[in-house]
Amino acid sequence: MIKRITLSLALAYSVLCSQMVQAQEWSFAVWLDQQQIGTHRFSLDQNQLQSRADFKVKVLFINAYRYQHQADETWQGPCLKKLSAHTEENKARTDVTGQQQDAQFVVENNSRKQFLPGCVMTFAYWNPEILKQTRLLNPQNAEYLDITVTDQGFKNMTVKGQAISAHQYYLQGRFEGKDKLKITLWYDQKQEWVGLESVTPEGYKIVYKLI
Repeated sequence: MIKRITLSLALAYSVLCSQMVQAQEWSFAVWLDQQQIGTHRFSLDQNQLQSRADFKVKVLFINAYRYQHQADETWQGPCLKKLSAHTEENKARTDVTGQQQDAQFVVENNSRKQFLPGCVMTFAYWNPEILKQTRLLNPQNAEYLDITVTDQGFKNMTVKGQAISAHQYYLQGRFEGKDKLKITLWYDQKQEWVGLESVTPEGYKIVYKLI
């Protein structure tokens, strides 16, 4: 009996350690040009991802822009199984939901419904598999974008106060023939996501710095 209890405890401890190893977090300070405007945090526990962003842009001490975004995603390998996202951009609110149904992924954005392929990926920067995709789903507005990825080699950069050599990729997203996203991503030698830079349609530069 004691032996069985010992084995059960050992198994439970093994499962707990496995879960702890799989849990990951990425926390970024977000900058707009020279101004820190907020944070974006990602938490991945096994197949469950939480994304939380909170930005506030001030001009002459006045709140000129407010952005809040939260997304909860369930994954099965490289395939998105379920999505629930809520975004508030100033006074505009957007809700996006999605779920894998049979051989399709069904996405709803307010009253609009889309039927996508069964295995889709969002902009899951934490997973380098996105660099192999030709299309990605934007969880903020449900746009299913055409993606082009360019390998730009290695770049020396500073992450958390340490100098590293990071692999740099340029990702361009287009929707219905129009440029939508221009993103530069960096991964360290272990393929861990360590940085992001994006240029908005208005020409502003948004930078994610790992904290």
